[in-house]
Amino acid sequence: MFSKILIANRGEIACRVIKTARRLGIRTVAVYSEADAGARHVRLADEAVLIGPAAARESYLVAERILEAAQKTGAEAVHPGYGFLSENDAFAEACAAAGITFIGPPPAAIRAMGSKSAAKALMEQAGVPLVPGYHGDIQDPAFLQAQAEHIGYPVLIKASAGGGGKGMRIVDKAADFAAALASCQREAASSFGDERVLVEKYLVRPRHIEIQVFGDTQGNCVYLFERDCSVQRRHQKVLEEAPAPGMTPSAVPPWAGRRWKRPRPSAMSAPARWNSSPSTNFPPQASSSSWR
Repeated sequence: MFSKILIANRGEIACRVIKTARRLGIRTVAVYSEADAGARHVRLADEAVLIGPAAARESYLVAERILEAAQKTGAEAVHPGYGFLSENDAFAEACAAAGITFIGPPPAAIRAMGSKSAAKALMEQAGVPLVPGYHGDIQDPAFLQAQAEHIGYPVLIKASAGGGGKGMRIVDKAADFAAALASCQREAASSFGDERVLVEKYLVRPRHIEIQVFGDTQGNCVYLFERDCSVQRRHQKVLEEAPAPGMTPSAVPPWAGRRWKRPRPSAMSAPARWNSSPSTNFPPQASSSSWR
């Protein structure tokens, strides 16, 4: 058990980590930008360290400042929360090099799954069904627009390194694609330091069903059934309901869900060797329990 951890994030996720750590008797260190000096997570933590100006790219995304704060305060581990550096394999490796535990998956797993594009490629190899789209390396605007036209509008442009509802643009027609792509790339670069995107078919009225998977360092992997996360605002979940209503046993994919009477390895997590708790997202049609 750690005696002190640093939370490399802000807002509600930082507050939740701090509260949980406190219940476990672990001291916490918050980091904050100049704009967040009076934020709640700063007040809740046992210690707080200023890491830079308001812009995330000059504060929360600067790995060197996060590690410097951890070393300065004697934190034994860093909890990244979500977004920011949580899916940055270079940051996880930098933590290990500094003798600080990264509370999350190992760098190899982040490389395999941290990029939405790489994750989709891996899941495709594992036989997991995907929303139709393009998740390759070519990022030329004209090529991406051609892919969008092949997929068929409406399409959704997503930041490959994205998370937390950021770096997403819905495009209803070809005339809007170029501007939406440029806007998405700017937000992706600002929020995640990576402007690469993928393009996929936009499902107009899907249900957002997630299955939580847990893996450990011993090669064990279990799932915790499914939950409905369809109530959202700006691509961010507002409510989660478990078990997901209206999902019959026959509708749940054969590799995860209620039809298994006891925990079994997951087709999603095993290929990535993910020693953490990833969630897998699937969009059945809103009008039925059919998986797509």
